[in-house]
Amino acid sequence: MQAQAESGGIGDMRGPAGPKAALRARLAGAGGRALRGAVAGLGDPAAALVRAQLDLILWAPVALSLGIGGYFLWPGEPGLPGLALAVAGAVLGAGLWLRGAAWGLEPARFPAALLMLALCGGLLASARAHSVAAPVLGFRYYGPVEGRVVKIDRSASDRLRLTLDQPVLSGVDPARTPARLRVSLHGDQTHLDPMPGLRVMLTANLGPPPPPTEPGSYDFRRHFWFEQLGAVGYTRAPVMVLEPPAPGQWALAGHRLRMRLSQAIQARIPGQAGAVAAALMTGDRAGITEATNEAMRAANLAHIIAISGLHMGLLAGFVFAAVRYGLAALGRPALIWPVKKIAAVVALLAASAYLWVAGPQVATQRAYLMTGVMLLAVLFDRRAISLRTVALAALILLLWRPESLLSPGFQMSFAATVALIVTYGGWGRVAPRIPMLARPVVMLVLTSLVGGMATGPIAAAHFHRMPEYGLLANLLAVPVMGTLVMPAGVIAALLAPLGLAAPALWVMEQGTRWMIFVAEWVAGLEGAVIAVPQPPAFVLPALALGAVVAVLARGAGRSLGGLAMVLALGGWAVAVRPVLLIAPEATLVGVMTPAGRALSKPAAGFIAESWLEADGDGATRDEAALRPGFEGPRNARVARLPDGRALVHLSGKGAAGRLAEHCHGGALVVLAAKAPPDDHPGCDLWDETRLATSGAVAIAADGQMHTSAKVTGARLWTGR
Repeated sequence: MQAQAESGGIGDMRGPAGPKAALRARLAGAGGRALRGAVAGLGDPAAALVRAQLDLILWAPVALSLGIGGYFLWPGEPGLPGLALAVAGAVLGAGLWLRGAAWGLEPARFPAALLMLALCGGLLASARAHSVAAPVLGFRYYGPVEGRVVKIDRSASDRLRLTLDQPVLSGVDPARTPARLRVSLHGDQTHLDPMPGLRVMLTANLGPPPPPTEPGSYDFRRHFWFEQLGAVGYTRAPVMVLEPPAPGQWALAGHRLRMRLSQAIQARIPGQAGAVAAALMTGDRAGITEATNEAMRAANLAHIIAISGLHMGLLAGFVFAAVRYGLAALGRPALIWPVKKIAAVVALLAASAYLWVAGPQVATQRAYLMTGVMLLAVLFDRRAISLRTVALAALILLLWRPESLLSPGFQMSFAATVALIVTYGGWGRVAPRIPMLARPVVMLVLTSLVGGMATGPIAAAHFHRMPEYGLLANLLAVPVMGTLVMPAGVIAALLAPLGLAAPALWVMEQGTRWMIFVAEWVAGLEGAVIAVPQPPAFVLPALALGAVVAVLARGAGRSLGGLAMVLALGGWAVAVRPVLLIAPEATLVGVMTPAGRALSKPAAGFIAESWLEADGDGATRDEAALRPGFEGPRNARVARLPDGRALVHLSGKGAAGRLAEHCHGGALVVLAAKAPPDDHPGCDLWDETRLATSGAVAIAADGQMHTSAKVTGARLWTGR
């Protein structure tokens, strides 16, 4: 009895402890497996490198991107010795990769291949930059301009813009005339019906592409260099048409068709709904007002009105499904014919036609390339959506246009695609546990959530804003675009020759009106947009590289990738903005105060807005100009730097004549004019002459100074 009692007592004691012990054992086992996974490969790194050779196709665009990024980050244009050294290194790497096994250096093959690809990326970017070289206007020009219209769009100030090629500038040597220039149209231009191919004449104010607004900010000169856009400006005079489009211009025929289709859509669908529908189907965004654009951006729906992989994928997917299921409905022929491959061919033809109509913009070409690679994978009996197809698409695009690496569209498209592929890899295991009717909803939420998380940091780094309710807006708008708008657009295009497109256009109109309503409603919610400060230069490359390594690597490599992401986000969190910013032409000065950046005047709108956005400051330039910090008359604004020195901004007429009054006591004087040739030992003077050489200036709290010229270096697009 006693033994039984003792036995029962022992059982009672062990009963509750048993599940806890089992749970602890399971947790310990899971923790051990996680730890072993985190350090896997460290015990035998040579074997890990040999295994990595199997995934070289996945790493190839990563290595190529490192070389391309290295070229653009290089502090100056690489000279012949540097290029020769890169060629020698690439040849050595190729030899070790190809012959490493025969030389008994199998583990070195994978690193050698990465080295070869990285050096080839740098050489490729250099070759591309030299191949597109074209004259850049080196002075201010006012006078007659003649040229052919090749692009029509809108500026951030909602002005219609014309991009002209074959320009003629009065009194300017053709050898110094830019290959292309862009002009914003001010004043009354209602008489003008712009069409690609028109030869026009106008009187314009032109200048070179603008330098960065601050050291390290976006360099429009580099962007325009690869577009061969050598001058930008505006006109207030009416534009005169000299000649109609010449026949036989195949390159512009698609653009003209795009404009005609856009006009036809907007004629049938009035208002902004028609403008958005035209943008979705043709890529013509000239009809979309800045108010609609701003609402779309605030709701994280701007990707909807820019033709991207989403649009190309929806169109190709709809055509693929329609052809495949249509052929399957025929019965016996569907058992004989390669229905899936026929559908892929038709979808590829539809995507090609869409590309021709939508135009050769980089985003459209990127979307077509990604879609084309996936459809070709179907033709060759490969998985259409996989990391390998995405890597192949990225590799082709980088080889073709290496500068694409720097564009937000490239980064966000591939980030979202890779994140979705990785996420859906486990969908097959989770889906059976979800009720059938709830699966589409769960997939939609998951897609929007994963896509937003993958692209959010990139968008915040480039545009300094994060939509708070972007997930909600995408859940409400994207399904409508995929199920109503794009299919209705395809059906309308097929029925238009028969005059039967009206019902499909009506469906498209309702869909686009809903999307605009969602954008405006979400944008109007309190706190819809969170301002985000600009990250340090290393953050985005480190974040991207860490994410790629975390996805592609195994074991310790994956752990290092995750660590790089954490460090990058930490560096972003502790970033400190400059205390003082000086505009490139001395038009504006901004000093950081406890209330935010105070501006010397409400001028230089684009520069002021760029500074405030990079600060993560939601104030307008007028509000920033009213902040305490500067005092004195409008043409002689005075503030105090942290070190106690006076900061003076002199502008307006007679600014140079007031220099002697303020140039004393070591003051930092910014003069919006050319200083007299005398010495000015009493102050640190930044006039137009000095700023023309240095570019924008930033001074940190510790007194360290940076200039755009020093950060950028002497590059092809800087003219130095």
